[in-house]
Amino acid sequence: MKSRGTYTLTPVEHAVQLDLIGKVHGYLQAESYFKSLSDQDKTEKVYGALLHCYVRQCQTERAFMHLTIMKEKGISLSSVAFNDIMCLYSNTHENDKVPEVFNQMKENGVQPDNLSYRICINSFRVRSDIEGMEKMLNEMENDTHIVMDWNTYAAVASFYVKAGLKYKANDVLKKAEERLDNKDGIEYNHLISLHAQLGNRDDVFRLWSLEKNACKRYLNRDYINMMESLVRLDELEEAEKLLKEWESLGNCYDFRVPNVHLMKMGKSSRPSIWRLLATGYLEKGEMDNALESLKIACSLSKQNKLDDKTITTVLRSAGEKGSYEDAEKVVDFLRSVMPLKKWMYHELLRSYISCGKEVARLLDTMKADNYEDDEETLRILSLKQSEI
Repeated sequence: MKSRGTYTLTPVEHAVQLDLIGKVHGYLQAESYFKSLSDQDKTEKVYGALLHCYVRQCQTERAFMHLTIMKEKGISLSSVAFNDIMCLYSNTHENDKVPEVFNQMKENGVQPDNLSYRICINSFRVRSDIEGMEKMLNEMENDTHIVMDWNTYAAVASFYVKAGLKYKANDVLKKAEERLDNKDGIEYNHLISLHAQLGNRDDVFRLWSLEKNACKRYLNRDYINMMESLVRLDELEEAEKLLKEWESLGNCYDFRVPNVHLMKMGKSSRPSIWRLLATGYLEKGEMDNALESLKIACSLSKQNKLDDKTITTVLRSAGEKGSYEDAEKVVDFLRSVMPLKKWMYHELLRSYISCGKEVARLLDTMKADNYEDDEETLRILSLKQSEI
């Protein structure tokens, strides 16, 4: 309780604090915190939090010593503790021991939860034991205390996909879809990806439509996943349409979205895609890659030129994020594909001034191209003076 400026943590809050210490500072600091607590505060949850810290850092010996102490003190072990031990075996590549812990859990009268079953199912998957996995899934489906979830079926489907068992994969994917949370795009993305791996074109488009209707707002991760799925299906025209749709939404630029498309499309892509890729490189400060992409865009363009919007973006990025040498590369490139115009220099000049860069060399280059200072040039330069 809170009293006179002091705050007394409850045992549950101590458990949360201990877990956070373990995440940030490691298990040794978590141990110290645990030892500083009174016996009254060392409840089942606090003991469990320390066990979780050991498991997270794969401290097998400490984890089992701690588990022994818990048993000696008569602390009842919950499904969380057993799940931790199963995770420990999974993390240390001793998956054959996971089913043993699962059986011990049941023998101790502890009801397995969904995570318990999933960990055990995964242990069979890692060992390529299809029969064992299917037996565990069947047990889970017949456990009256369990409500089946989408991700357990998705995990099984993933195993079937890798094993080339398409019929079985499609069967469990139907069950997974029936249990989707209609508002979670991550769930749809996972199933879309699995259907793409199976070559289920219609299901990919159907689930994408359902996701867009259910989730209302689409994130870059959703477009990346759908783009990857379309490329996997060799649906390149549809991938192109999706990319244009993504551009129109005005989401925060994510270089990975167009890059997924280009990984497959190569130089057969349309100029607009390469211009977009160049923008992505510029955002990352990779000027050479950006210029290479722009060269390809120009070579694929019927008029062998860039639109004003792309030029503005390139000049701003060069001015704000690049060195003067980068800016010179951009100017040289633009000069090679089109006549340089004064507004292009002005755009670069604005970027220089906004970032506090020296403009003398740029003005000399501008004059070398026979562009003398005019009213607009002087107005832009006055911005520099006003900031001094």
